[in-house]
Amino acid sequence: MSALANVLLVDDNPKYLKDALPYYGYNVRVAIDGIQALEILTTEKSKFDIILLDVMMPNLDGWETLKAIRKLDKTKYIPIIMITALSEEQKVVAGLKNGADDYITKPFVLPNLLARMEAVLRRTEWAEQAKSSISELPFKSKAPLKTLTNRELEVLTLAAKGANNKDIAEKLVLREVTVKSHLNSIFKKLNVTSRTQAVLLAMQMDLIKN
Repeated sequence: MSALANVLLVDDNPKYLKDALPYYGYNVRVAIDGIQALEILTTEKSKFDIILLDVMMPNLDGWETLKAIRKLDKTKYIPIIMITALSEEQKVVAGLKNGADDYITKPFVLPNLLARMEAVLRRTEWAEQAKSSISELPFKSKAPLKTLTNRELEVLTLAAKGANNKDIAEKLVLREVTVKSHLNSIFKKLNVTSRTQAVLLAMQMDLIKN
């Protein structure tokens, strides 16, 4: 990340991530169970950019904590990554429906988690821009927008998930220069000037889903 992000790590065994994440530019606050996490979120002034939420915890497990967080106005939009055991993976779909932004199963390698955090935080940055600068998405003319091709929609959907040009190229089996060409075509068709604006406008028009 270009700036420090504040992480609430909710885990009854937090030492590994508590020690590791600061090396990658994250400020980490720890809660050892869901009850403590909710207390921190509701009573303190600290603003968290992302929550890492373990599923298997005493007192209040991760799924119930997730539901509680999403019911509070103050916290319902904070991105959350669930940390699950393999035996919990069958519950992941329900967790995503209840408001989790992503999940990762244990044991995991740190670069995998870091990549997921980066992607979720990028999506959050786009959402914040949508709230604060919606007027920055003007049409250059009153002419109707040109229809995106299926391939352009695939590229834009992956961009909305935080993928960079290299990631998109590998996923769609394309050259990076081809991805760049598709993005330039998307910008022209949507009458925007950047990837962020294209994603925001496409979401507003329901061309892609957040």
